[in-house]
Amino acid sequence: MTIKAVVFDIGNVLIEWQPEKYFDRVLGKARCSEMFDEVDIHGMMVKIDAGNVFADVVEDTAAGHAKWRQEVLKFRWKWTEIAQPEIPESVKLLRALKAKGVPVFALSNFGKENFPLSEAQFPFLKEFDRRYISGEMKLIKPDPEIYAAVEADCGLAPESLFFTDDREDNIAAAAARGWQTHRFETPEGLARSLVGHGLLTQEDIT
Repeated sequence: MTIKAVVFDIGNVLIEWQPEKYFDRVLGKARCSEMFDEVDIHGMMVKIDAGNVFADVVEDTAAGHAKWRQEVLKFRWKWTEIAQPEIPESVKLLRALKAKGVPVFALSNFGKENFPLSEAQFPFLKEFDRRYISGEMKLIKPDPEIYAAVEADCGLAPESLFFTDDREDNIAAAAARGWQTHRFETPEGLARSLVGHGLLTQEDIT
């Protein structure tokens, strides 16, 4: 079936999400490693992405780890320094698709309150034709319900959606519904896949 929309994940596809890099800089590698061993940062972010209040989850996590309280609170106060930089080659692909008239959607595990902070920092996040943000939906990848919600909202057949995400579990859940998928590793790999599917030409990506 012809692809009628391209669906982008955001973290590690359009914006780098490697919080360890920030804490490597501010704490040093040894203390950063110690912190991430002792504090379930992933679990904290899952709660935020699932729709829990950003400030409350960060503060509750910080309160439970007195040793790392100030560091954990940085996720709230230094969010735009942690969730960055943009991946410019991927942004170029998004804009190339739009220029060709291909609808582009976002489907991202992202908190309701911290997404606007990143949106203000990275204006290209306002360029999607449709956005599906987990914290707003109170659904989270790879729950099949979030993919079903996208299908119901956009009215497109699963087979007509092309989805790129950096996580294999998210890709597998989309593929199980019939979506066409690309596991994101590099912008160059995504570009080749988009060209291969006839969505862009070689000239569009150079």
